[in-house]
Amino acid sequence: MPLVDMPLEKLKEYQGKNPRPEDFDEYWERAIAEMKAVDAQMELVPSSFQTPQADCFDLYFTGVRGARIHAKYIRPKNVQEPHPAIAQFHGYSSNAGDWLGKLAYASLGFSVLSMDCRGQGGSSEDTGGVKGTTHRGHIIRGLDDEPDNLLFRHIFLDAAQLAGIAMKLPEVDPDQVYAIGGSQGGALTIACAALEPRVKKLAPVYPFLCDYKRVWEMDLAQGSYEELRTFFRHFDPLHEREDEIFEKLGYIDLQHLANRIRGEVLMFVGLMDRTCPPSTQFAAYNKITTPKQVVVYPDFGHENLPGASDRTIQFLLQ
Repeated sequence: MPLVDMPLEKLKEYQGKNPRPEDFDEYWERAIAEMKAVDAQMELVPSSFQTPQADCFDLYFTGVRGARIHAKYIRPKNVQEPHPAIAQFHGYSSNAGDWLGKLAYASLGFSVLSMDCRGQGGSSEDTGGVKGTTHRGHIIRGLDDEPDNLLFRHIFLDAAQLAGIAMKLPEVDPDQVYAIGGSQGGALTIACAALEPRVKKLAPVYPFLCDYKRVWEMDLAQGSYEELRTFFRHFDPLHEREDEIFEKLGYIDLQHLANRIRGEVLMFVGLMDRTCPPSTQFAAYNKITTPKQVVVYPDFGHENLPGASDRTIQFLLQ
């Protein structure tokens, strides 16, 4: 079988290359405290899109740094309450997507909260406020400022806050809140469950934002990771700050958050993935300490994985 990365037996042992900052735990405890201190001012606005089977709302809440975050919220009708809920996250630069794709979950008795990432293709705000470059992409945003101002720090917190909001909804069973998503959505699924450990189950699909240094060494800083190359070319062409940059990226490297997860995990990986290399995904998966399973697609890359959605919903229904 052709390989773009390590053999599978090596992937299952791989522990990652990107450095973990010494104050990593303190960094995230401080971030969580900031999130919990925010008055979310949650608001539900009935959507113009409605169906006989579910109520549809635009949900708004205030995240860290004052950003107003938007999510689509679908609540099934004629379902015994309290019932389970799914926090859903989208791919890089995209948005929460159409209502239609969420109705399948509602038909099975799940409420769905599908978040627009701040500053990307949806309606959530990006309040800015970092020094230095904001040239393309969110991975590099804040790299020339203090680690507390990394943009993905705030987005990770938004994901966790969304799950916490779901748990407070009167119609939702707080012990049955789950997280799902692919690519960036897979990354935020991990971040959500790591920073809100009450998330019961999570199903990340080829998660992004793991083991940046491995991506760099594989010469795959292209596509979604291209901004790493762009940053070095424009702002550190001699790589004099390389160690500093990768250590700072370590604060938003999901492999270092993965051991905080307390929920059950079902993860999907394509071994031909050149967008989010398999080894970077396994760097996170191998640090998860809770019951877990990885479904491996030997011939697939960063694309639709046949059967993954069906397997995910069966996992959540168990």
